[in-house]
Amino acid sequence: MNVRTGFVCAGLATALSCPSAAVANFIVFSAGGDDTPASIQATVDSFRAALGNPVNGNNPGPLAGGRREINWDGGNATTASPAANPFAGFQNTRGALFTTAGTAFLQTPLDAPELDAINPTYEEIFSFFSPVRIFTAIGSNVLDATFTIPGHPSDAATVSGFGAVFTDVDLANGASLTFFDVNDNPIFSQFVAPGTVPDGSLSFLGAIADAGERIARVRVMQGTTAPGPDDAPQALVDIVALDDFLYAEPVAQVDEPSLLALLGAAWIALLAGRAARRRTAR
Repeated sequence: MNVRTGFVCAGLATALSCPSAAVANFIVFSAGGDDTPASIQATVDSFRAALGNPVNGNNPGPLAGGRREINWDGGNATTASPAANPFAGFQNTRGALFTTAGTAFLQTPLDAPELDAINPTYEEIFSFFSPVRIFTAIGSNVLDATFTIPGHPSDAATVSGFGAVFTDVDLANGASLTFFDVNDNPIFSQFVAPGTVPDGSLSFLGAIADAGERIARVRVMQGTTAPGPDDAPQALVDIVALDDFLYAEPVAQVDEPSLLALLGAAWIALLAGRAARRRTAR
Protein backbone atom coordinates (compact mmCIF):
# COMPACT_ATOMS: atom_id res chain seq x y z
CA MET A 1 0.00 0.00 0.00
CA ASN A 2 1.46 3.37 -1.01
CA VAL A 3 1.43 6.47 1.19
CA ARG A 4 -1.55 8.06 -0.57
CA THR A 5 -3.67 4.93 -0.35
CA GLY A 6 -2.78 4.54 3.29
CA PHE A 7 -3.90 8.07 4.14
CA VAL A 8 -7.17 7.62 2.23
CA CYS A 9 -7.94 4.31 3.93
CA ALA A 10 -7.19 5.79 7.33
CA GLY A 11 -9.48 8.73 6.64
CA LEU A 12 -12.31 6.57 5.35
CA ALA A 13 -11.91 4.14 8.24
CA THR A 14 -12.28 7.05 10.63
CA ALA A 15 -15.39 8.25 8.78
CA LEU A 16 -16.99 4.83 8.75
CA SER A 17 -16.31 4.32 12.45
CA CYS A 18 -17.98 7.59 13.42
CA PRO A 19 -21.08 7.02 15.60
CA SER A 20 -23.14 9.38 13.45
CA ALA A 21 -22.36 7.29 10.37
CA ALA A 22 -22.42 3.83 11.88
CA VAL A 23 -25.37 1.55 12.47
CA ALA A 24 -26.32 1.94 16.12
CA ASN A 25 -26.83 -0.98 18.48
CA PHE A 26 -29.43 -1.00 21.25
CA ILE A 27 -30.67 -3.52 23.79
CA VAL A 28 -34.47 -3.43 23.56
CA PHE A 29 -36.96 -3.96 26.40
CA SER A 30 -40.52 -4.42 25.13
CA ALA A 31 -43.78 -5.66 26.60
CA GLY A 32 -47.47 -5.46 25.74
CA GLY A 33 -49.65 -6.21 28.74
CA ASP A 34 -53.19 -6.12 30.02
CA ASP A 35 -54.71 -3.33 32.14
CA THR A 36 -52.70 -4.16 35.26
CA PRO A 37 -49.26 -2.73 36.12
CA ALA A 38 -48.13 -6.25 37.00
CA SER A 39 -48.38 -7.28 33.36
CA ILE A 40 -45.38 -5.10 32.37
CA GLN A 41 -43.70 -4.68 35.77
CA ALA A 42 -40.96 -7.25 35.18
CA THR A 43 -39.91 -5.61 31.91
CA VAL A 44 -39.89 -2.14 33.47
CA ASP A 45 -37.83 -3.41 36.41
CA SER A 46 -35.35 -5.09 34.07
CA PHE A 47 -34.97 -1.82 32.20
CA ARG A 48 -34.44 0.07 35.46
CA ALA A 49 -31.72 -2.38 36.48
CA ALA A 50 -30.02 -2.02 33.10
CA LEU A 51 -30.06 1.78 33.33
CA GLY A 52 -28.46 1.52 36.76
CA ASN A 53 -28.98 2.67 40.31
CA PRO A 54 -29.66 4.88 42.13
CA VAL A 55 -32.73 6.85 41.11
CA ASN A 56 -31.25 10.34 41.25
CA GLY A 57 -34.52 12.15 41.88
CA ASN A 58 -34.10 15.92 41.80
CA ASN A 59 -30.41 15.90 42.73
CA PRO A 60 -28.36 18.25 40.53
CA GLY A 61 -25.75 16.84 38.19
CA PRO A 62 -23.42 16.04 36.77
CA LEU A 63 -23.59 12.64 38.47
CA ALA A 64 -21.52 9.59 37.65
CA GLY A 65 -24.37 7.16 37.07
CA GLY A 66 -27.87 6.12 37.95
CA ARG A 67 -31.11 7.10 36.28
CA ARG A 68 -33.96 9.60 36.26
CA GLU A 69 -37.67 8.82 36.35
CA ILE A 70 -40.76 10.95 35.75
CA ASN A 71 -44.08 9.45 36.82
CA TRP A 72 -46.27 12.56 36.23
CA ASP A 73 -48.00 12.02 39.57
CA GLY A 74 -46.91 15.27 41.20
CA GLY A 75 -46.44 13.90 44.71
CA ASN A 76 -49.74 11.99 44.64
CA ALA A 77 -51.67 14.86 43.06
CA THR A 78 -55.31 14.03 42.36
CA THR A 79 -56.09 16.91 40.01
CA ALA A 80 -54.99 17.65 36.45
CA SER A 81 -52.08 19.95 35.63
CA PRO A 82 -52.05 21.57 32.19
CA ALA A 83 -48.57 22.55 31.00
CA ALA A 84 -47.37 24.96 28.35
CA ASN A 85 -45.40 24.04 25.26
CA PRO A 86 -42.41 23.70 25.68
CA PHE A 87 -42.86 21.94 29.00
CA ALA A 88 -39.83 22.70 31.18
CA GLY A 89 -41.24 21.55 34.51
CA PHE A 90 -38.64 18.77 34.82
CA GLN A 91 -35.75 20.38 32.96
CA ASN A 92 -33.94 21.92 35.92
CA THR A 93 -34.64 19.07 38.33
CA ARG A 94 -34.30 16.00 36.08
CA GLY A 95 -32.77 17.26 32.86
CA ALA A 96 -35.67 16.67 30.44
CA LEU A 97 -37.40 19.26 28.26
CA PHE A 98 -40.54 18.36 26.30
CA THR A 99 -41.90 19.96 23.14
CA THR A 100 -44.76 19.03 20.85
CA ALA A 101 -46.06 19.87 17.40
CA GLY A 102 -49.35 20.54 19.19
CA THR A 103 -50.30 23.25 21.65
CA ALA A 104 -49.72 22.00 25.21
CA PHE A 105 -49.40 19.04 27.58
CA LEU A 106 -51.61 17.56 30.27
CA GLN A 107 -50.84 15.51 33.39
CA THR A 108 -54.19 14.10 34.45
CA PRO A 109 -56.08 11.54 36.50
CA LEU A 110 -58.41 9.39 34.45
CA ASP A 111 -61.55 11.04 35.86
CA ALA A 112 -60.38 14.67 35.62
CA PRO A 113 -62.67 17.21 33.93
CA GLU A 114 -59.75 18.33 31.77
CA LEU A 115 -59.45 14.86 30.24
CA ASP A 116 -63.23 14.51 29.91
CA ALA A 117 -63.27 17.81 28.05
CA ILE A 118 -61.03 16.30 25.38
CA ASN A 119 -63.15 13.14 25.13
CA PRO A 120 -65.18 11.56 27.95
CA THR A 121 -64.53 8.04 26.62
CA TYR A 122 -60.84 8.38 27.50
CA GLU A 123 -61.69 7.73 31.15
CA GLU A 124 -62.49 4.16 30.09
CA ILE A 125 -59.81 3.43 27.48
CA PHE A 126 -56.75 4.52 29.48
CA SER A 127 -55.21 3.19 32.68
CA PHE A 128 -52.17 4.18 34.72
CA PHE A 129 -48.97 2.35 35.61
CA SER A 130 -48.13 4.52 38.63
CA PRO A 131 -51.12 6.11 40.41
CA VAL A 132 -52.86 8.27 39.57
CA ARG A 133 -51.98 10.46 36.60
CA ILE A 134 -51.08 9.90 32.97
CA PHE A 135 -49.44 12.27 30.48
CA THR A 136 -50.33 13.40 26.98
CA ALA A 137 -49.56 16.02 24.39
CA ILE A 138 -52.52 18.18 23.35
CA GLY A 139 -53.18 18.91 19.68
CA SER A 140 -50.66 16.35 18.44
CA ASN A 141 -49.70 12.71 18.79
CA VAL A 142 -46.00 13.65 18.66
CA LEU A 143 -43.72 14.91 21.43
CA ASP A 144 -39.96 15.29 21.65
CA ALA A 145 -37.70 14.98 24.68
CA THR A 146 -34.29 16.65 24.79
CA PHE A 147 -31.85 16.61 27.67
CA THR A 148 -29.75 18.94 29.82
CA ILE A 149 -27.62 18.47 32.92
CA PRO A 150 -30.00 18.44 35.91
CA GLY A 151 -29.54 21.69 37.79
CA HIS A 152 -27.85 23.28 34.77
CA PRO A 153 -30.61 23.79 32.16
CA SER A 154 -28.34 25.66 29.75
CA ASP A 155 -25.92 22.70 29.46
CA ALA A 156 -26.98 20.30 26.68
CA ALA A 157 -26.77 16.62 27.55
CA THR A 158 -27.26 13.16 26.12
CA VAL A 159 -28.44 9.86 27.60
CA SER A 160 -27.57 6.25 26.89
CA GLY A 161 -31.09 4.85 27.25
CA PHE A 162 -34.73 5.88 27.38
CA GLY A 163 -38.03 4.09 27.95
CA ALA A 164 -41.71 4.93 28.40
CA VAL A 165 -44.98 3.35 29.48
CA PHE A 166 -47.85 3.65 26.99
CA THR A 167 -51.55 3.02 27.62
CA ASP A 168 -54.12 1.63 25.18
CA VAL A 169 -51.81 0.76 22.31
CA ASP A 170 -54.07 -1.18 19.93
CA LEU A 171 -52.16 -1.20 16.64
CA ALA A 172 -48.79 -2.81 15.95
CA ASN A 173 -47.57 0.12 13.82
CA GLY A 174 -48.85 3.19 15.66
CA ALA A 175 -47.02 4.24 18.85
CA SER A 176 -43.22 4.30 18.63
CA LEU A 177 -39.92 5.63 19.95
CA THR A 178 -37.20 7.11 17.74
CA PHE A 179 -33.78 8.20 19.04
CA PHE A 180 -31.53 10.82 17.43
CA ASP A 181 -27.85 11.58 17.97
CA VAL A 182 -26.30 15.02 18.50
CA ASN A 183 -26.29 15.61 14.74
CA ASP A 184 -30.02 14.81 14.62
CA ASN A 185 -29.46 11.53 12.78
CA PRO A 186 -31.93 8.75 13.67
CA ILE A 187 -30.09 5.92 15.42
CA PHE A 188 -32.96 3.77 16.72
CA SER A 189 -36.67 3.36 15.97
CA GLN A 190 -39.20 0.75 17.02
CA PHE A 191 -42.96 0.42 17.35
CA VAL A 192 -44.52 -0.22 20.76
CA ALA A 193 -46.03 -3.65 21.36
CA PRO A 194 -49.86 -3.57 21.45
CA GLY A 195 -51.67 -4.42 24.64
CA THR A 196 -53.51 -7.69 25.16
CA VAL A 197 -56.92 -6.23 26.07
CA PRO A 198 -59.14 -3.87 24.04
CA ASP A 199 -59.10 -0.96 26.52
CA GLY A 200 -56.81 0.25 29.27
CA SER A 201 -53.83 -1.87 28.30
CA LEU A 202 -50.30 -0.99 29.38
CA SER A 203 -47.24 -1.37 27.16
CA PHE A 204 -43.57 -0.59 27.66
CA LEU A 205 -40.75 0.15 25.24
CA GLY A 206 -37.22 1.10 26.16
CA ALA A 207 -33.76 0.75 24.64
CA ILE A 208 -30.21 1.16 25.91
CA ALA A 209 -27.13 1.72 23.76
CA ASP A 210 -24.60 -1.08 23.92
CA ALA A 211 -21.87 0.40 21.71
CA GLY A 212 -21.40 3.88 23.11
CA GLU A 213 -24.18 5.62 21.18
CA ARG A 214 -25.56 8.80 22.74
CA ILE A 215 -29.16 9.95 22.52
CA ALA A 216 -29.71 13.69 22.20
CA ARG A 217 -33.41 13.63 21.29
CA VAL A 218 -36.26 11.15 21.66
CA ARG A 219 -39.37 11.36 19.51
CA VAL A 220 -42.42 9.75 21.09
CA MET A 221 -45.33 8.88 18.80
CA GLN A 222 -48.31 8.32 21.07
CA GLY A 223 -50.55 6.45 18.66
CA THR A 224 -51.75 7.40 15.21
CA THR A 225 -53.90 10.43 16.04
CA ALA A 226 -53.87 13.43 18.36
CA PRO A 227 -56.20 13.20 21.37
CA GLY A 228 -59.73 14.25 20.47
CA PRO A 229 -61.63 11.64 18.46
CA ASP A 230 -62.93 8.34 19.77
CA ASP A 231 -60.47 5.47 19.81
CA ALA A 232 -61.27 3.37 16.72
CA PRO A 233 -58.46 0.93 15.92
CA GLN A 234 -60.64 -0.81 13.35
CA ALA A 235 -60.51 2.48 11.41
CA LEU A 236 -56.76 2.87 12.13
CA VAL A 237 -57.40 5.55 14.76
CA ASP A 238 -55.35 4.53 17.78
CA ILE A 239 -55.53 7.04 20.65
CA VAL A 240 -52.67 6.47 23.10
CA ALA A 241 -51.52 8.20 26.28
CA LEU A 242 -48.32 7.89 28.32
CA ASP A 243 -47.19 7.16 31.83
CA ASP A 244 -43.75 6.77 33.41
CA PHE A 245 -40.62 7.93 31.56
CA LEU A 246 -37.27 6.38 32.55
CA TYR A 247 -33.86 7.37 31.22
CA ALA A 248 -30.17 7.18 31.99
CA GLU A 249 -28.46 10.00 33.87
CA PRO A 250 -27.91 12.90 31.41
CA VAL A 251 -24.25 13.66 30.79
CA ALA A 252 -22.62 16.59 29.04
CA GLN A 253 -23.15 16.59 25.30
CA VAL A 254 -20.07 16.08 23.18
CA ASP A 255 -20.53 17.08 19.55
CA GLU A 256 -19.75 14.22 17.21
CA PRO A 257 -17.99 15.03 13.94
CA SER A 258 -20.33 14.79 10.98
CA LEU A 259 -19.65 12.41 8.11
CA LEU A 260 -19.04 15.42 5.85
CA ALA A 261 -16.39 16.75 8.22
CA LEU A 262 -14.70 13.36 8.39
CA LEU A 263 -14.68 13.02 4.61
CA GLY A 264 -13.11 16.48 4.53
CA ALA A 265 -10.44 15.20 6.90
CA ALA A 266 -9.89 12.23 4.60
CA TRP A 267 -9.43 14.61 1.67
CA ILE A 268 -6.87 16.61 3.63
CA ALA A 269 -5.10 13.33 4.41
CA LEU A 270 -5.09 12.54 0.68
CA LEU A 271 -3.45 15.88 -0.14
CA ALA A 272 -0.91 15.32 2.62
CA GLY A 273 -0.15 11.91 1.15
CA ARG A 274 0.45 13.41 -2.28
CA ALA A 275 2.82 15.97 -0.80
CA ALA A 276 4.68 13.21 1.04
CA ARG A 277 5.05 11.23 -2.19
CA ARG A 278 6.47 14.23 -3.97
CA ARG A 279 9.03 14.76 -1.21
CA THR A 280 9.99 11.08 -1.36
CA ALA A 281 10.34 11.18 -5.16
CA ARG A 282 12.79 14.07 -4.86
